[in-house]
Amino acid sequence: MIQYVKGDATRPWGEGSKIIAHCCNDEGRWGAGFVKALTRRWPDVENAYRLWYRTGRCLDGRVQVVGKFGLGSVQFIEVETQLWVANVIGQHGVRRTENKHPIRYEAIHSGLFQVNVRARINNATIHMPRMGAGLAGGDWSRIEEIIQKVVRVPVTVYDLT
Repeated sequence: MIQYVKGDATRPWGEGSKIIAHCCNDEGRWGAGFVKALTRRWPDVENAYRLWYRTGRCLDGRVQVVGKFGLGSVQFIEVETQLWVANVIGQHGVRRTENKHPIRYEAIHSGLFQVNVRARINNATIHMPRMGAGLAGGDWSRIEEIIQKVVRVPVTVYDLT
């Protein structure tokens, strides 16, 4: 179910509906890693995340959330026709000396379960960088196991060239 490709996850391959999933923190911080590429391409993704963190509200009808802002919840932002970005709250805080591994695997599991539900409803494929394995300090093999357990649609994982 998982295909690995060289490329940019902000430019997902293939036809049809797509969801780009990535890992966010629960502190409202945005500005390092994959989110920088998302902001360059679609500034509303950052704006929607920050508003959700501060107020619990959505920008408009193009944004939907599953759960209150917190670990395991997901925000879906429609950035183009048949293309959504899923902000998965999968890390507690950000990486610091005292917090070398902010990843929370249970939150990744819950978030990806919700992404899978949305993908099945919209007949979409899921696209992502190696979410949670960068700044969140996660072990990709554990995240890959979670994907294999909860996702029932094709997943494409992008490694930058």
